Amino acid sequence: MKPAATWLGKSIEFELSGCKMPIQGEVIDAGEDIMVVYGNQRYIYVPLHHLQTMCFMNSEKNSNSIDVTAPDPEMDHNDISYRKVLMNARAKFSEISIGGRTLHGYITSIMNDYFIFYSPIHQSVYISINHLKYIIPSPSENRPFAMDHQHFPIQPSSLSLSRTLDQQLQKMVGGLVILNLSYKPEQTGLLKSINGKLLEVIDAEGSARIMHTSHIQTLHLP
Repeated sequence: MKPAATWLGKSIEFELSGCKMPIQGEVIDAGEDIMVVYGNQRYIYVPLHHLQTMCFMNSEKNSNSIDVTAPDPEMDHNDISYRKVLMNARAKFSEISIGGRTLHGYITSIMNDYFIFYSPIHQSVYISINHLKYIIPSPSENRPFAMDHQHFPIQPSSLSLSRTLDQQLQKMVGGLVILNLSYKPEQTGLLKSINGKLLEVIDAEGSARIMHTSHIQTLHLP
């Protein structure tokens, strides 16, 4: 039995790395690398590698965990896994968290270690699979910001996609980039070069900043 499967039907509170607020809900499904929590009438899909602390909450349901909330009927829960959840959520309006920031939009493409998330605010965002904290797919009829479908055309990035995020970064050398959804000087500017796992960004004042690619959570163009 998968270790997380013993949590089914239990009410829990847990903290994720990089997230300030704890999350509460009932565990309704679990795989080798992901668990599904139902809380606030939403299905929250959480990669287990971000789980920092967890505790069981006292409730009547915990004393009898047979009656487990049904899974999301719009998502495939057979042999559930993190990558399979991403695949099933593609083209579904979703909320995702990368820690301190949440985004609303659609997964449009999934590569080896990153995926493309189209947001009406940020447009196409390249997101490291390792840095996604959770994803909450919405019912298919939901639209971001209650916009009509005809007023929200998804506009994929014009750049061709590489297999890995490091390779995608190489394509962007010489152009302006925004890293980690930040407008901090050290994470916004001209991507001058990449040497192995180290990239050099030139800020607006012409100063060079060095950053390791493992710390890149998201990447998008201004």
